[in-house]
Amino acid sequence: MAGEKNKEKLILDAAIALFTTQGFTATRMEDVSKKAGISKGLTYFYYKNKEDLFMALTKKAFEQLKDKFRDVLRAKGKTGLEMLTDLVQRIWQFSKKHPVYYQSIIHFLDLLKKYTSPELKSQINPLILDSIHFHKLLEIQLEPIRFGIQIVSQGIKDGSIRPELQPEITFYTIWSMVLGYEKMEGPISFEGKETKISHEAWQRGFLKLMQEMLKGTIQATKPQVVQASLF
Repeated sequence: MAGEKNKEKLILDAAIALFTTQGFTATRMEDVSKKAGISKGLTYFYYKNKEDLFMALTKKAFEQLKDKFRDVLRAKGKTGLEMLTDLVQRIWQFSKKHPVYYQSIIHFLDLLKKYTSPELKSQINPLILDSIHFHKLLEIQLEPIRFGIQIVSQGIKDGSIRPELQPEITFYTIWSMVLGYEKMEGPISFEGKETKISHEAWQRGFLKLMQEMLKGTIQATKPQVVQASLF
């Protein structure tokens, strides 16, 4: 059993390295076998095709992301808002340290959107739908979210997050903001941009805005009405 797990790890590590350097499309199963130092036949024994291998990689990515969520939730002496801030920063670090893992998660979220739509499900590659790892992903993909909802609930309980907020809606909103943050890194960093926002200032501003929204300290102000004579 230990030997099998080691071979699976060798294959996954090789796939991650190749997907990072030359992308998913350009990588062949033969390339993965060669880099892993394992025969082509044995590689296909563990993973039926490249799509199945990518789903296994995505499953590992979700498991690692789940560990980040769980570690934050287990932290002692922090308010829910502090834990949520810590979580957001850990997700950013995860996306930088493990770009292939992070992109596989984004890709799976896009797949899930199609999978849950009767009109779009037919667009999914049948090899993905046939992957046992894809169906395992359907079971585990909500686990990080559950930890995130618990963090928001803790913040509401300890008073660091506004009491009228609904935990599920609040966390999904924050999660979508974090995904959007990653998507906007390119435009923000583009040298010829018009916005003139530094990456560091944008990151600090994101966290501050999120915290103020959750604490409820952002107040709308009505413009003052100035009465003046037209003549």
